[in-house]
Amino acid sequence: MNGTTAPREGGPPPNPFLPLQRRLQVLLDKSTPHILYRWLALAAVVCMYGVRVFFLQGFYIVTYALGIYILNLLLGFLSPQVNPELEGPTLPSKSDEEFRPFVRRLPEFKFWWSSLKAVLLGFTATFMPMFDVPVFWPILVLYWFILFFVTMKRQIMHMIKYRYVPFSFGKKSYGGKDGKAAKNSK
Repeated sequence: MNGTTAPREGGPPPNPFLPLQRRLQVLLDKSTPHILYRWLALAAVVCMYGVRVFFLQGFYIVTYALGIYILNLLLGFLSPQVNPELEGPTLPSKSDEEFRPFVRRLPEFKFWWSSLKAVLLGFTATFMPMFDVPVFWPILVLYWFILFFVTMKRQIMHMIKYRYVPFSFGKKSYGGKDGKAAKNSK
């Protein structure tokens, strides 16, 4: 008898959602290399959420909470895994020091997956009238922008102080013999 369907004595009951969880994990594993399509799918879901909120003219608290959560995820995405303030600088400050690559506190895939789950949860919340709290939304927008700019200013100052860039475009790329040969063959 299959161990996933039959209850075990003394153990926890079987998980009825296990086949669905496995299917979801397979889909997530297959989507990992398709970065552009994943982010386009997230953008489509965010647009659907925005259209729903626009036509309902409500759920501003849900949108505000969603915006703060995604801002928190963005900070984790832009931050190094090792905080140089606490453990000292890990990036080279002189030309003869060893190079250590930038490692994010929150990897790109987890940033995307957490954002997608949050937007889908917010979208689901728009179907529940108890979350439609009447507020003066321009104050929330203004407060969110102030929070965004203050937080990003602090993060950018941290990047400048410890000299790290969390993005790979615009960085120098060094190639050994293989890199030079590939450039010369073109």
